[in-house]
Amino acid sequence: MGVRSGAGICDTLKFTLDKEKYSCIQLFLVWFLSSWQMAGGGYSLSEANYLLGQKIFQKIRQDIIIGRYSRNEELKELLIASEMGVSRTPVREALRQLEREGLVAIIPNKGTYVVGITTQDMKDIYDIRAALEGLCVRQAANIATAEQIEALEEILYLAEYHLQKGHKKQVAELGSKFHDILYEAGGSRMLKRILQNYYLYLEQVRMFLFTIPGKVREDIREHWQILEAIKEQNGEKAEHAVSRHIANVIKLIDSYGWENITGGQKDGQD
Repeated sequence: MGVRSGAGICDTLKFTLDKEKYSCIQLFLVWFLSSWQMAGGGYSLSEANYLLGQKIFQKIRQDIIIGRYSRNEELKELLIASEMGVSRTPVREALRQLEREGLVAIIPNKGTYVVGITTQDMKDIYDIRAALEGLCVRQAANIATAEQIEALEEILYLAEYHLQKGHKKQVAELGSKFHDILYEAGGSRMLKRILQNYYLYLEQVRMFLFTIPGKVREDIREHWQILEAIKEQNGEKAEHAVSRHIANVIKLIDSYGWENITGGQKDGQD
């Protein structure tokens, strides 16, 4: 059976997600793996579409979380497919996954609309994080490896260095990495997954907090307190440090107003 040329597939699949460009080589691999399956091995075409759908899902999810899409804004499947240079199949899969996460609502015979992260959602996430992240560090105090503790220390030293240099992007990336390793140190795959999703959902909050003088330095100091408690194998102290850290964030946001983070969108508002 004949297969389409790699160049032809690249022309069909190549797309740009903001400043992140997916190379012709990456997209050729998607085509190659699907063609390989047709010849008797590797990924099927449906699996290749799924992989592509995951990239689209992650991009749209990020845009929703940081507020690039307005609440109740319609996400048009055909338009997204055209902008990204892909077929409607991976876009449809991405939108279904977003619906399962509660970030969009798919209304039959009408369309897909952004639900996003509301003010109440953010408050609820912080309450849940306080409990689950406390559980995570309590467990980490008992089972964290020397390598994980060393990695967490290195991240905090680097964060202090980049903060002093004014490298905000690096500080943000290190903060994300700190939490990834912290959640890994808790030893629960399910708990790690839940906490990583909640951490992602609060991207707008972190962007806002970065604008407040002294807040990032305070966060790093509080992260050191959490880590020191883990090093001491004091689970209760680590849990209290997490609770105090999250309570301080909530108190600060209360003083500025939660609606200032969600662009003035309260529950049920357009």
